[in-house]
Amino acid sequence: MPERKPRKDAARNRQALLAAADALFARCDSPDGVTLAAIAAEAGVGKGTLFRAFGDRPGLLRALYAARLEPVKEAVEAGPPPLGPTTPPQQRVPALLDALLCFKLDNRRLALALEETGNGSPYRAEHYEHWHNLLDTMLARIPGLTDSDFTAHALLAAVRADLVEHLAGNERVPRERLRAKLAAFTARVLDSGPMRELAGDD
Repeated sequence: MPERKPRKDAARNRQALLAAADALFARCDSPDGVTLAAIAAEAGVGKGTLFRAFGDRPGLLRALYAARLEPVKEAVEAGPPPLGPTTPPQQRVPALLDALLCFKLDNRRLALALEETGNGSPYRAEHYEHWHNLLDTMLARIPGLTDSDFTAHALLAAVRADLVEHLAGNERVPRERLRAKLAAFTARVLDSGPMRELAGDD
């Protein structure tokens, strides 16, 4: 019985730290300004508690990112169309990229902080591999589309956090315009009928 209290405390501290990091990233102007000391202070715990819960800053960022992303993953894995698994790939690929773009727009500072951790190649990160493998599988089912592996990389490059931050933050491109641009780009990559007509009008 005595060992249950530390486990409960650890779970409570973990949630407090995630909530503190969430609040700080929502308020910050730069992801670099969200330090481990600031997160621990916001949560009302010591830095040692943070290190025990997450190991380091990238570990905390990955945990917070995963928690924020969970609704999108659930919709993709078991939800209804257009994100769910029963949707044809021609419709599901654009829907997935739009969902990822909206997620990056809603979590700009956090996404930027995670992708800029410098902890090895961003293309080896678990979250990147997950979406790349999923896109690769979907793209391979589209007739006439070759090299699904590279195409998946190219499409994911359009929703990288640094590009989203540049366009939404520096260039002040409105959200709906970004979504429209991504949809048009994706349609061209997939060589859809409507985009062939648009290309002919250029």
